[in-house]
Amino acid sequence: MTATAESRRDNAAPPPKNRTHWLYIAVIVAVGLGIVVGLLFPDFAVELKPLGDGFVGLITMMIQPVIFCTIVLGVGSVASAAKVGKVGLGALVYFLVMSTFALTIGLVVGNILKPGSGLELSDDLASAGAAQAEEGHASTTEFLLGIIPDSLFSSLTSGDVLQTLLVALLIGFALQQMGSTGKPILTVVEYAQRLVFRVLAMIMWAAPIGAFGAISAVVGETGVDALKSLLVLMLGFYITCVLFVFVVLGTVLRVFAGINIFALFRYLAREFLLILATSSSESALPRLIAKMEHAGVDKTTVGIVVPTGYSFNLDGTAIYLTMATLFIAEAMGDPLSIGSQISLLVFMVIASKGAAGVTGAGLATLAGGLQSHRPELVDGVGLIVGIDRFMSEARALTNFAGNSVATVLIGTWTDGVDRERLDKVLAGELPFDEQTMLDDPVHEPEPAGAR
Repeated sequence: MTATAESRRDNAAPPPKNRTHWLYIAVIVAVGLGIVVGLLFPDFAVELKPLGDGFVGLITMMIQPVIFCTIVLGVGSVASAAKVGKVGLGALVYFLVMSTFALTIGLVVGNILKPGSGLELSDDLASAGAAQAEEGHASTTEFLLGIIPDSLFSSLTSGDVLQTLLVALLIGFALQQMGSTGKPILTVVEYAQRLVFRVLAMIMWAAPIGAFGAISAVVGETGVDALKSLLVLMLGFYITCVLFVFVVLGTVLRVFAGINIFALFRYLAREFLLILATSSSESALPRLIAKMEHAGVDKTTVGIVVPTGYSFNLDGTAIYLTMATLFIAEAMGDPLSIGSQISLLVFMVIASKGAAGVTGAGLATLAGGLQSHRPELVDGVGLIVGIDRFMSEARALTNFAGNSVATVLIGTWTDGVDRERLDKVLAGELPFDEQTMLDDPVHEPEPAGAR
């Protein structure tokens, strides 16, 4: 940076005071009020569900533009395609290893607790399970073909993150091969990214209303009785997720990156609160992208690892599928052998790709997997329909934690992290710009003959 640039920066007016901390205090208050309303006025609380759905819909509306801009900039601006391949391969290998750990922990805890023993299945619950199976049944071939969009532009409007990922990678590689002639296009995309994040920052002010509606409806629909009857399963699942995040992920992050997981989660505290309020990890995806870039992880790593992780790094979903399957088998008096447990759950984890951020998708995936491999257990899915939304909280939080850790780790392994900046950000010395969600200026293209 030149002396002139430094003097301009020093003489610039101080930035406006950041008041967004009030927003997240309001979210906490809204969650508390939602719980109270759900318990005292359950019928009225259920009618508030559209408030939560509307807010999640607004966030979801922005996800594909965010992913598109991030990946195009990350891939199109690097000098070699080998960097992209290295990051992508490392991410997929890491995701596979972590999913295996998640499955193993879920199997161990589920076989120890045996939470399904002694429960009875009514006709109403059986029909609820069958309905979920119809929603979640899909073949691997259908999943793979579904990644291909109907057109280049429909990938931005389809609602399918993997379609956006595919098209953004293709455009990024094309811009990479265009060399200097592609720089003006990259500049346009960079301005578009800033616009998208500015709109997202505006939408976030509706978070307290969305949180109030979502939590009220969940508590009103579920009630206290369902929680009491299935408390063992819920507690077991929450404990398993906590063990996985802080023991497995925390150890890996400390050993391979030298980072305290509590420092990383403190930096991402507002995103965890947002997920808790909406039961959807997808609601925090755009903010995770912005915060990882702010923390010093390069655009290529963030652009590939975060969107891919939301479809392939489903640690919380893997634990959920494991424990829910064991629970259903125990409750129906048909416990699975170890071999059957492993083969069924591996299939369901594969089938669950792409459903990480959708509220309730874990339940549909569970029912679809059972329908394909053990149809006699499908009716048992109805046993956990009542508490699935509470379990989706832990699923979403664990999925988000896994993807945040994965981004830092893979960036570290591929030399894609500015470690000095990361340490300062985690120490609170470089706060995140909540107003725009982007704090780096757009890089203007260099004039001809500048070099």
